[in-house]
Amino acid sequence: GAVPANVEEDRRHLVEAAIVRIMKARKMLHHNDLIAEVTKQLSVRFVPSPQFIKKRLESLIEREYLEREENDRRMYTYVA
Repeated sequence: GAVPANVEEDRRHLVEAAIVRIMKARKMLHHNDLIAEVTKQLSVRFVPSPQFIKKRLESLIEREYLEREENDRRMYTYVA
């Protein structure tokens, strides 16, 4: 079932907020651990697909909230 646009929007914000919260606490995290952590935190409300989380990650990287490690592209670092 398609998700209404406003729900989609809410979920984008929820996922981004979760990512930022987790990364702020952990400073550095591997892609798979971050996906697992975000999924766990949000599971009471909805279960985001890994693709959905990945899109939000890309967006946060573009806006310079996070960056990828030079030597390991699947490792993310929080940018204060």
